[in-house]
Amino acid sequence: MLEIRDLVCGYGGVMALRGISLEVKPGQLVALIGANGAGKSTALRAISGLVPPRSGSMIFDGRDITGARPPRVLGFGIAHCPEGRRVFPHMSVEENLMMGAYLRTDNTEIVADRDRIYADFPRLAERRRQAAGTLSGGEQQMLAIGRALMSRPRLIMFDEPSLGLAPNIVELTFAIIRRIRDAGTTVLLVEQNAFAALEMCDNAYLLENGQIVLAGRGAELIANEHVRKAYLGG
Repeated sequence: MLEIRDLVCGYGGVMALRGISLEVKPGQLVALIGANGAGKSTALRAISGLVPPRSGSMIFDGRDITGARPPRVLGFGIAHCPEGRRVFPHMSVEENLMMGAYLRTDNTEIVADRDRIYADFPRLAERRRQAAGTLSGGEQQMLAIGRALMSRPRLIMFDEPSLGLAPNIVELTFAIIRRIRDAGTTVLLVEQNAFAALEMCDNAYLLENGQIVLAGRGAELIANEHVRKAYLGG
């Protein structure tokens, strides 16, 4: 579904990605792990069109999306659930959800999708008229996920979804991500909790200093000595 080849990205004179290549097959949950500053978030931002690549290519479902602007990328079927949730704080929960469907015109289906999200996230339904900025961190994460799903993505990318959340909310968030994958939506996950990411993914890539240094099944990376010492606490 997604094929990245020799992708190079940077900010000013700083090179964040140094020629990475990876692929995500339909229906998979693929994880990107690595230390802070390794380039994981930059990879997602490049796919979304938020960071222009300097070289390399990105192919989504046979279509070249290299250098495409964010609205076009979203229209192709790629949604980005960003680090820090990034909800619109002064807008209501419902208005945030509807922003996720801003490219769609099938109003009846939009309403059906909104109601489905309320059924999946009852806390959001209870707070549908409440300003998003007044929600707890866990509730904002639910809202960010729901907003991304409102675009009916074929691929959804999660950037550090557990960051800053209480342990019970982290567990719920991971359960939701697995459920999204099990329902048929392809998932690309960047996650600071390397063990949790590797445990639930199909395939994984380890990024270090802007380069992919290891790739394989999640279980294979869990068993790798370098990964265990550097990212799994021994």
